[in-house]
Amino acid sequence: MSFNKIVYLFTFFCYIFFTNSLSAQVAGPQNLSSIRVDELNDDQIRSFIRQVEASGLTQSQLEQYAASRGMSPTEVKKLRDRVEKLNGADNKTKNGTGTKPNTNKTRVYQPENPTDSLSFADSSKIKSQAELALDALKSRIYGMDLFRDAKTAFEPNLRLATPANYVLGPDDEILIDIYGYSEVSHQLKVSPEGSINIPYAGLVQVANLTIEAATARIRAKLNPIYSSLSTGNTKLSVSLGNIRSIKVILTGEVTKPGTYTLPSVATAFNALYSSGGPTENGSFRNIELIRAGKKIATLDIYDFLLNGDLKNNFRLQDQDIIRVPTYQIRVEMVGEIKRPFLFEMKKGETLSKLLSFAGGFTEKAYQARIKVLKNTATERKINDVVSENFDTYLPQSGDKYFVSEILDRFENRVSIEGAVFRPGQYELEPGLTLKSLILKAEGVKEDAFLSRGYLTRLTPDLNTTLISFDVKKILNGESADIPLLREDIINISSIFDLKEEYKVQINGEVKAPGEFPFSENMSLEEVIIKAGGLKESASTQRIEISRRVKNADANSRSATITEIFQTDINQDLSVTAAKFTLQPFDIITVRS
Repeated sequence: MSFNKIVYLFTFFCYIFFTNSLSAQVAGPQNLSSIRVDELNDDQIRSFIRQVEASGLTQSQLEQYAASRGMSPTEVKKLRDRVEKLNGADNKTKNGTGTKPNTNKTRVYQPENPTDSLSFADSSKIKSQAELALDALKSRIYGMDLFRDAKTAFEPNLRLATPANYVLGPDDEILIDIYGYSEVSHQLKVSPEGSINIPYAGLVQVANLTIEAATARIRAKLNPIYSSLSTGNTKLSVSLGNIRSIKVILTGEVTKPGTYTLPSVATAFNALYSSGGPTENGSFRNIELIRAGKKIATLDIYDFLLNGDLKNNFRLQDQDIIRVPTYQIRVEMVGEIKRPFLFEMKKGETLSKLLSFAGGFTEKAYQARIKVLKNTATERKINDVVSENFDTYLPQSGDKYFVSEILDRFENRVSIEGAVFRPGQYELEPGLTLKSLILKAEGVKEDAFLSRGYLTRLTPDLNTTLISFDVKKILNGESADIPLLREDIINISSIFDLKEEYKVQINGEVKAPGEFPFSENMSLEEVIIKAGGLKESASTQRIEISRRVKNADANSRSATITEIFQTDINQDLSVTAAKFTLQPFDIITVRS
């Protein structure tokens, strides 16, 4: 290994060590020790391959980085094998043949001058690209994208009508409109002491009152001044103008804990989005809203994600605390479901509930049984949960559920191939026989070989057996019909499939020498015309035709296996000339 290469690798790993230590202090490292390659589905591996191709890193760089993040050498090797296997299968499918898979390596990211050592910026680029690629192997937590997606925003609506349950506080602006026999308007701000000063009426304490309660108190204060308020000839309207700001504390397992300044109409969702949402260890279903030292509500984000229900999305008040605890039960579901994610479960929720979180089965799912990998105190074990127990089976934290595909087989399929008008797959109806299937396929073609057909049938031990039959006698009713079974395949050959393709060959002084299809009664002149005609240098005398001798004894030294004919033709290749009739596999030579 060259000195420059040693410096390159040393600088790269020093940088990784430094950034790992720094990221551990800030946000925690991307730990890959829990990844089990055998439990990854093909979509996750394909996503990883796409990320690798986009990053420009070599496989060895990714493997080194994965090892530095805790992935064991055994899992690294399994990942390499899975990538190669999937690449080969995808290339084979794409080409439609068994051609060699594409062995082109992804390009290596290197400095412009390969003799220079790796710069800090280059190391940073490699690190970020490696993290993006390896992140595809980690299971996603359901609901995390809601807060991580930069395009999503949960901002409070500042132009909504005044909520009746809105609680007033200092710095709120109150609009008082009196109309009818008397007309007057006031725009008043709530003082730090929580009161407003209404002209001619005096101070009214409104802090910690809802708009509805404040309106009743203001009405009582104005009744002595505007006597027509009590008779209904004068009306009173109290609404909210500019709103105040409040401070809310977010603590626990949140991405960016701290104190946030929000509009007073903000809700718990607005605060969670501002803080980046729960961390990987945070709960999405038991988020606590604490007010004046008491827990007043619990927010379940799944209610919103799955049902669009915001019933627990309470409006916040000043000095409220939102605490995100750690999750208690988290399980993973992968395979043939519509939403493969890590899901958080509450105590008492069953496997049926988990299925509803995952969006239910896909069309290809095997629904009779679900496999589950469980963790015990010392090792892992696998269980099968049958559909009858979905409503009672209680998932435990760390479970991983696999929903398999249905088998690529049919319970009532038969097939017919070859010289019939409608070959293909058919339903095995009760009482379906060989003759009725041929009639379903619109009968045999004119070129069908009627002397023999074949039926391929599966035996109980899954081997195959061939049953031959006389097609003509089956159709005429002269032979006993054959009842069909599941996965029977009937093949009726064409006469053209059973004989060799006849050709003739012409060489020498013609414009386009080569092989041409043979036809009955084909003459020498016709083949010369098919070959583009004679060249100027061609001789019309002593044209040679070599012909196979049929039924010759190839083992005999004295056997004649070829006949040679010589003939002359007219220069104009006219029809009236003497006709030399060809036979299949004749070889014609035109001399100069």
